[in-house]
This record gives sequence, structure tokens and C-alpha cells, in this order.
Amino acid sequence: MDLENNRIHRNNKKHLPMSLKMFDLSGKNALVTGATHGLGMAMAKGLGDAGANLIINGHTPEKMEKAMKEYREHGLVVHSYLFDVTDEEEVIRKINQIEKEVGPIDILVNNAGIIKRVPLAEMEVKDYREVIDTDLVGPFIMAKHVVQGMIERRRGKIINICSMMSEMGRDTVGAYAAAKGGLKMLTRNMATEWARYNIQVNGIGPGYFATEQTAPIREKGNPIHEFIKNRTPAGEWGSPEQLAGAAIFLASEASDFVNGHILYVDGGILATIGKPLENQ
Repeated sequence: MDLENNRIHRNNKKHLPMSLKMFDLSGKNALVTGATHGLGMAMAKGLGDAGANLIINGHTPEKMEKAMKEYREHGLVVHSYLFDVTDEEEVIRKINQIEKEVGPIDILVNNAGIIKRVPLAEMEVKDYREVIDTDLVGPFIMAKHVVQGMIERRRGKIINICSMMSEMGRDTVGAYAAAKGGLKMLTRNMATEWARYNIQVNGIGPGYFATEQTAPIREKGNPIHEFIKNRTPAGEWGSPEQLAGAAIFLASEASDFVNGHILYVDGGILATIGKPLENQ
């Protein structure tokens, strides 16, 4: 979708059925952090396909360059900004720059995050703090400074990317689970404080998705692969594109009375205790 197609998309909005108009993001500026690869990129592409003007954040020039090439090949015009979401002074500068160069931020997707797989009894405090800082403090910093303009304009959408680990534990991911559990409650508290300004704050909890990062464990016979297929009622890994619909919904008018909700896109994992291995 190039600039001309973006214009056509906006002009065609008036011809959409009322039910589809609610999902149209034409004219909205959407900032997605950590959108240089994986699920962040999949959600950003979905928002762009729905008509949003895309602004993506990344942390390393090499990943950003590769990402921009992929966005262009997808047909999207994207604005890119390199900054660390845990550095409050840098975040303030970049948000000001974005709003000056692109326009007001209508949609914020807090996707940037890290995970360190270390048993809690062996984890260094500095590593634990790094996960909490990136996965929990980062979204707070971003939302705190983006929401100022949203409050002034009396509208906005904030989507925090949570996790199934917001609800349950697993070996070696204690710091990540602590951060994502905290992010779930931070989402609800943001909604509590900001709903009065017509700002909706919700979360998405992804399940297990087939990304470049998970490719090494998605080999047939790999015990983790077999475990996930058995544990998921859908019996398969999700495709990243299947996450885009949830992001579009929570970024659009269709979710204007949805607030403080975590939408789990997990193939049903959290709905079941699983099935016996012999029934695969």
C-alpha cells in the first residue's frame, strides 16, 4: 500500500458498510515499539493494512534497516525511529520529534520486550532488573508520555502486549512472568485512570506463534514443539498474521467501550488443562 493507495483507502472509507468502517484506521498515526521483527512487525503490518500511518521503533540500526526493506516490500510507507524505551529522557525527545514530523500519536502499541531464560535461583539480580525494566517499566514510560497528548485531544488507544505468562508460570521465565503479570495490572490501572478522557487501554496476550525466533524448536520430534501442539486445543502454532486482527480491533472504533481487557490470542491454551500425551 503506497501513498496513492493510502489516499484511495481513505477515500473508499465512505463506501464501506457501517460494520467495517468501525475497523478502518485511515488517518490514524500508530506507533509500535519493537516492530523490527516477529509479532511486533506482524501487528504493525496489520495496522498499516487497515489504513494507519505507521511509526515503528527499534533499538539497533541493522534490524531497522532490514525491517524497513520488509515493510516496503509489503507495500507500506513507514516512519522509523531508533530509541531505547527504558530511557525516559530519550523517549520524551523522540515522542516530541514524532509528533512534530508525523503528527499526533493516536495509537500506541507497547510491544518492545525481552526474555532471559534462567532458573530464578540462578538468575543474577541485574538480569532480573533488565527484564523488568524493559518489559514493565518501558511500557509505563512510553504510555506516560504519549498519553499527555491523548488526554489533551480526549481520545487515544494504548495496547500493551502482555503474555500467557501474565496468567501462569513456567520454568526459567520467572522474571518475564513477573513483568508480564505486572503489565496486565498496569494495563487495568491505566484504563482506570484514563478512561475518563476517552482513552482505551487494553492488552493482547499472544500464545505460541510460528516466528523466525521459534523456528529452531518447531522441528517435528522436538519435545517443546510436541508439547505445545498437544497443549494447544487448536493443535498447532499460530501464524503471526493471526495476531493482527486483535491489534486492529483494539486500535479501532470497534473497541471504544472496551477498556482494561487482556485479549488472549492463544489458540485456547488458557481455556484448558490440556490432554493426555497418548491422545495426540
